[in-house]
Amino acid sequence: FQNDSVVAGGGAIEMELSKYLRDYSRTIPGKQQLLIGAYAKALEIIPRQLCDNAGFDATNILNKLRAKHAQVGAHLGT
Repeated sequence: FQNDSVVAGGGAIEMELSKYLRDYSRTIPGKQQLLIGAYAKALEIIPRQLCDNAGFDATNILNKLRAKHAQVGAHLGT
């Protein structure tokens, strides 16, 4: 698949894994839930650092990315 308007990477995989793990952690009782949630948060360090390096407001961008990744089946390139 090749598309000139989409660049693979940029923390997209890490954001999707983080979303999946956060959702999954809500189904787990006890301390395991906290551990899975912490790992999900740690995965977001990569896109956060990319935002910081590019001079963007990382908190704002990560919130937008979370919202996009929450749209199941949505085309993320829009």
